Amino acid sequence: MSRVGKKPIEIPAGVTISNVGNVYTVKGPKGELSREFHADITISVEGNIVTISRPSDEKNHRALHGTTRAVLANMVEGVSAGFSRNLELVGVGYRAQKQGNKLILNVGYSHPVEFEPEAGIEIEVPANTKITIKGIDKEKVGALASNVRGVRPPEPYKGKGIRYEGEFVRRKEGKTGKK
Repeated sequence: MSRVGKKPIEIPAGVTISNVGNVYTVKGPKGELSREFHADITISVEGNIVTISRPSDEKNHRALHGTTRAVLANMVEGVSAGFSRNLELVGVGYRAQKQGNKLILNVGYSHPVEFEPEAGIEIEVPANTKITIKGIDKEKVGALASNVRGVRPPEPYKGKGIRYEGEFVRRKEGKTGKK
């Protein structure tokens, strides 16, 4: 039995879960998320507890069991608290700025790189070397953070690049290190 799938989801105050067929909608103080889940997985809402069960121990049912529970738990957490990812820019002259809704990065290329977030995603630039991406959908927040990081991932020799806050970049010695 899936350890993640067996764990019940507790619904905080102010959050409601409704369904039409296999499409579940989670509403909360921060917004509303809806998603279609696989028809084989049974989701039951009783009071403020949600439990997920599977019909058999087939491989695909076992895989869907934990995944469904994790996705639904992330939807509940997103509409109640929200998600955020923090990025840091490390490098001489590397900076970020916000113009209207767009994020503009100057990270050593001959041109600035622009990002426009999807609806429901908010970008903040508290300092010119720090970026905060916030939203209620964990998947979209993580994808945008990954795309921003992908513009200039941290390199191992000087450590320059865009990294997640607190990310450890393993450093390498240069060519002259073996004398």
